[in-house]
Amino acid sequence: MVEHLHIFVMAGGSGERFWPMSRTRTPKHLLRLLSEQTMLEMTVLRMEGVAPWERIFVLTNASQVDAIRKELPFLPPENIIAEPAKRDTAPACALATGLARARDPQAICALLPADSMIHNVPVLRQQVRDAARAAATNDALVTFSITPNHPATGFGYLHLGEEIEPGLHQVRRFVEKPDAETAQKYVDSGDYGWNAGMFVWRSEVFLAECDLNAPALANFIRQFPAADVDGYLAGCFAELPKISVDYAIMEKARQVLAVKAKFDWDDVGAWTSLPEHLGADCDGNTARGEVHQVNSHNNVVLANTRVIALCGVNDLIVVETPDALLVCHRDAAQDIKKLQAFLPENVK
Repeated sequence: MVEHLHIFVMAGGSGERFWPMSRTRTPKHLLRLLSEQTMLEMTVLRMEGVAPWERIFVLTNASQVDAIRKELPFLPPENIIAEPAKRDTAPACALATGLARARDPQAICALLPADSMIHNVPVLRQQVRDAARAAATNDALVTFSITPNHPATGFGYLHLGEEIEPGLHQVRRFVEKPDAETAQKYVDSGDYGWNAGMFVWRSEVFLAECDLNAPALANFIRQFPAADVDGYLAGCFAELPKISVDYAIMEKARQVLAVKAKFDWDDVGAWTSLPEHLGADCDGNTARGEVHQVNSHNNVVLANTRVIALCGVNDLIVVETPDALLVCHRDAAQDIKKLQAFLPENVK
């Protein structure tokens, strides 16, 4: 285990692209999409042995706290922390840094999203340890670079610079989600990686960057108490700026280093991600539950309570729950979140 390392899993999202299975109280990370475990449980268990359970935390919102405590009984219940308001990732990172720093002035913080899929767990664990050691010995913020296997337009990219030691690179700049042509150029160059939203830093280094670029976050970290965390958050968290950590800090930081990931990684960002993990039949169909298909191809179908039968249709996403049914073309998978504005409150 790495001395002073505190691990924070960010689980505040709603997973709107996974409606109708994903809801406000049961978002994507609380679904059993890919195994008998929820994505959150898989994420937390991947960190077993990297830090003790008492130094592993989950940052979420009030509507999910009880469900997460039930899902993760091996974590101390006080380590499941509710953010009183939705303020994006920069305040969440400040919360993690403030909490760790209040407990341990030499704290190193690792922040991980709750809903990524990683199969090569031993390599992940070792590279998180490596990143923590890099953070301990460099006045830098450390992130992870995923080597692209296709020109994705849905991810931000890291422009990598000099390799300062094996597998550890300077980051020249953060790049927003590119168009298809630009993404292809990035992949062809070999100098870019996907930004996985995984970070490691010493608390004092992150605080110093906040002093320069986000004074409100710096003040929040410095005043973070060792006790009555809920009371402190209730009093001031909602007043923090609503901004991502990339915009607020990472893109402006004086030094950012990237560990080149040797583990597999998928953000499981839409229903169309499932075939990669669940497989497909000879007609390209991925199905779970009681599903029957005739002359149908390349469909993603999940039956939870009823029989689903498809005949002569292609390239669909069909997801059934007791109170809702989604039928969507695969090409529109990223637009499912747009349905939220039109749905009755009782199915959101």
